[in-house]
Amino acid sequence: MVIEEELVRRWQRGWSAARGLAAADEVEGGLRIRCEQPSREVEVLALHADQDPGSVAGLAEDVAADPLYSWLTVPTHHPDRVAATVEAAGLQVLLRSESLMVSDLAQHPSYVLAAPYRSELRQDGPVLTVTLHHPDSSEPAARGTIAVVGADAIADRIETVPAHRRRGLGRALMSLLVEAARTAGAETGLLIASTEGRQLYTSLGWQHYADVVVSHAPEKRPGGVREG
Repeated sequence: MVIEEELVRRWQRGWSAARGLAAADEVEGGLRIRCEQPSREVEVLALHADQDPGSVAGLAEDVAADPLYSWLTVPTHHPDRVAATVEAAGLQVLLRSESLMVSDLAQHPSYVLAAPYRSELRQDGPVLTVTLHHPDSSEPAARGTIAVVGADAIADRIETVPAHRRRGLGRALMSLLVEAARTAGAETGLLIASTEGRQLYTSLGWQHYADVVVSHAPEKRPGGVREG
């Protein structure tokens, strides 16, 4: 299966909206995104790594030479080949097991939030945020965002506090986010999941679309990884 460039672009537009980032700049073979984080100032997203493997080498060389703290993210069906290519250019593979996932939101299952937890929904432009609270704590038990761009809903930063895990909050949180996104007109869900997150999303019917390899220059130490 060929990775559709437009689908990758759709994920990027929604992810950038979810994080309040400026529009990406076109570069040869990909997109350059200003993340404005101390350990992640720039992220370069490859658009057609499988169709044109040489483009990954070019992007990797550019990232290695970039004086800013830059990451390279590559959706691919050939993660081992991509990892070897970026390492040959001098980059360090941070993650090679993330997953670009897709969901038909009309088929997304619903899960009821168990008592005594309660949910709070906030909207800021295209970004919907759901926070789950427990009455015995002033801190959120779980939180996630989803950005609605056209008919797409891009989920981001889905997190459950360790003390509240294994209580079905992840499923309930995703159900609430998807419900809000569908109300806003979304039909298709997109996200990039960590290895741990993929298990949750698969149980909710999300489909693996492509592997995602994330790398950076070795002297540039990332402060954290993306939470899908």
